[in-house]
Amino acid sequence: MAKDKKVEQITDMEVDFAQWFTDVCTKAELVDYSGVKGLFVLRPYGYAIWENIQAALDAKFKATGHTNVSMPMLIPESLLQKEKDHVEGFAPECAWVTIGGSEELPERLCIRPTSETLFCEHWSHIIHSWRDLPCLYNQWCSVLRWEKTTRPFLRGREFLWQEGHTIHATEAEARKETLRMLEIYADICENWLAMPVIRGDKTEKEKFAGAENTYTIECMMHDHKALQSGTSHYFGDGFAKAFGITFSDKENKLRSPFETSWGMSTRVIGGLIMTHGDNNGLVLPPRIAPIQAMVIPVAQHKEGVLDAAAALLDRLKAAGIRAQMDDSDQSMGWKAAQYEMKGVPLRVEIGPKDMEKEQCVIARRDTGEKITVALAELESAVKALLDHIHDNLYAMALKNREDNTFDIQTPEEAKAIVEGKGGFLRSKWCGSLECELAMKERAGVSSRCMPLVQSGTEGTCPVCGRKCTTDIYWGVAY
Repeated sequence: MAKDKKVEQITDMEVDFAQWFTDVCTKAELVDYSGVKGLFVLRPYGYAIWENIQAALDAKFKATGHTNVSMPMLIPESLLQKEKDHVEGFAPECAWVTIGGSEELPERLCIRPTSETLFCEHWSHIIHSWRDLPCLYNQWCSVLRWEKTTRPFLRGREFLWQEGHTIHATEAEARKETLRMLEIYADICENWLAMPVIRGDKTEKEKFAGAENTYTIECMMHDHKALQSGTSHYFGDGFAKAFGITFSDKENKLRSPFETSWGMSTRVIGGLIMTHGDNNGLVLPPRIAPIQAMVIPVAQHKEGVLDAAAALLDRLKAAGIRAQMDDSDQSMGWKAAQYEMKGVPLRVEIGPKDMEKEQCVIARRDTGEKITVALAELESAVKALLDHIHDNLYAMALKNREDNTFDIQTPEEAKAIVEGKGGFLRSKWCGSLECELAMKERAGVSSRCMPLVQSGTEGTCPVCGRKCTTDIYWGVAY
């Protein structure tokens, strides 16, 4: 990372990590506060990051046979009540519409916190035969959850996301779909956002309301806390039975289908900020950066400099690189600090001396390194540097996770780590709720996940001491 701090208005993360995060969100022009607590304005630069993540996800969904749909934003209370565990899980976060125009409504309408019930109602109308299955749907929308404590990206009352919902003829097909979508989320995080993830299964306590299994990808932030960055849920046939969804199979027998749902939201933007950012601001992974290269003319008042910079810009755009040029009257120092703060992966600078030597100077955001590049090699050099930046960001994030993951034997050992530098805590677990709750009470950590790839070795539960083989990660989470 670039070491010398140049943007004084951003609080050092070592001084106050929460304030650093808020400073980056506002100073880098990602969000603004609205007049309603917990509802944030996603500014053009922040929305552009989401658009790039959305485009990558949408392409993967469509490549795996999913179709986009749109469901209503209001859910009748009677519909929400059909699946008991589901409604109980979301009841504290529901916001209700009770008046339409000037008249009181005959039934309360919930502003969707999620859309399982809406999809189930729709499927109960259209599914009759095995030929109608599977239905592989996704929708892009916002949802509303009345959170008490709110922060930009991490915990807003309204946020943007995608929610996928599928329904299948067999349990095996639905379970395969659940894990397939989890792997798509892991691929987006690792190969687009440069965020290494742990793929895992949530405990019974932590799973999604109404699900039989909830699978998660967990990422470590700079401050060694965990961020759940995407989830995929296997519902079994519980929702189908609650909503009376049946189909005739190939033997003309009436059966209940099996469902999944899965989601990733703008919360992942908070994750990439806290994974890669530094005390100068954002550090954006190149593959989702709205601007991958900013061209800056040096001594632009001198003859030919602006034309030379514009020519570089045209070449970069023609090569498929998201590039812009800043030919404003701001100082060179201001421009360098501004685009560091906004996380632009590369600055491409050219001035009179560079023109004489038929070269330009490229500055990397991740390391601060400046590289002289022959103009003839511009496109290939920029593309290679963008890949190098992605790989370097991923490697640094992985090192942060590996250096701060600890095997623990007791809750007291876990507590000492959490109260010190923090980190992911790895242990065996007997599977009991009592021991899971005891880890929260005695060590201040929650279960993050049981990794999908288990070691198979035997050990002892840190709370009760019983012999067991299940690997589990604990941590403090956002």
